[in-house]
Amino acid sequence: MISIKKELCIFVVLFMVTSLAVHYSEWFTNPLVHIDNLFSHPMPLHPFLYVFLVYIVVAVLRGVFILLKKLFRK
Repeated sequence: MISIKKELCIFVVLFMVTSLAVHYSEWFTNPLVHIDNLFSHPMPLHPFLYVFLVYIVVAVLRGVFILLKKLFRK
């Protein structure tokens, strides 16, 4: 059974990694201004959308890896 805590941790880690990767300079120069500007952005929920798309890709890759592992175990 899939653990919700495990999946939530994966999502949060992906969120932090992608936000740091995309907005590296903003996070290290003025993080509070960056967060404040997020709420005035035309699409304020875009980080969650992008992280969700990355999460889906990671989930598919994890599923393929598990299937391959089961296939070669027999």
